[in-house]
Amino acid sequence: MNVGHYPPPKRRGLIVHGMLLLVLTVISVIGFLNLSNAEVGPAFLGWLLAALFSFSPIPFFAYRTYSLWRADYYIDRDSLSIHWGLRIEDIPLSDIEWMRSAEDLIDPLALPSLPLPGGLLGIRRHPELGIVEFLASDAKKLLLVATAKRVFVISPENPSGLSQTFARATEMGSLTPVEAKSVYPSFVVTQAWESGLARYLWLTALFLNIGLFIWASLIIPSTPRVALGQQFAGGTLETVPSSQLIIFPVASFLLAIIGWVAGLYFYRWERERVLAFIVWGSGTLTSLLFLLAVLFVITTPV
Repeated sequence: MNVGHYPPPKRRGLIVHGMLLLVLTVISVIGFLNLSNAEVGPAFLGWLLAALFSFSPIPFFAYRTYSLWRADYYIDRDSLSIHWGLRIEDIPLSDIEWMRSAEDLIDPLALPSLPLPGGLLGIRRHPELGIVEFLASDAKKLLLVATAKRVFVISPENPSGLSQTFARATEMGSLTPVEAKSVYPSFVVTQAWESGLARYLWLTALFLNIGLFIWASLIIPSTPRVALGQQFAGGTLETVPSSQLIIFPVASFLLAIIGWVAGLYFYRWERERVLAFIVWGSGTLTSLLFLLAVLFVITTPV
């Protein structure tokens, strides 16, 4: 029996998540651009809140988009494998008690929180089934996979095809016994945290960025204008409102988040972990350089 490949519907979910990311990014960019030109006061605070609140969900939706893009279901004579981003669940077929459509339930399934197309993810409790974990993208194609541990809710593009393949594989029997495996995204973070070097780089970058935010917030109200921008020899020193200093902690924080996530991506493989430490070290160095840049700006006489 060949491997059965039953991916979930992705197109609608990718469009929805892509539009959300685009809208949030546009609002965030507009907020930060206006923030850098606003004088200290209510307008400055308003643009700051708008920029931060619009940026905060971007990593969340970006990971959901990546997870949906990589999502897949595989079944063979030995196991059913569910891949959803960094979440992996390998279930031996012998551990599967039954498989049926969610439409067969007397009590309908309650969808997880934030049930966006392409992102039906999370854990719920059902009065008949107990703990139910959603790893699905389409509420109209939900398929229940029951094990002794919990019930998994998936959404293959062809639910009946997956059910029929499962029935045939069960009849034919397993060729090679496999072990159940559960991998969660938090596992990568926990594994990396056990490394002393990773902890040092993470905490150093965190404290540098916190310090930069606090320092900039103290400088902006007390210093009306600073020298920032292109300066030419013999020319007049150009100054700008000190509120533009917010660019430094914001840019530093954004790069630190991107670097942290990229490092976790590489850390999943033993052979790529050197790249993870290089990325995290570069992020820490970049945060330090932003701190020195602010020091250079405020020490330049205006």
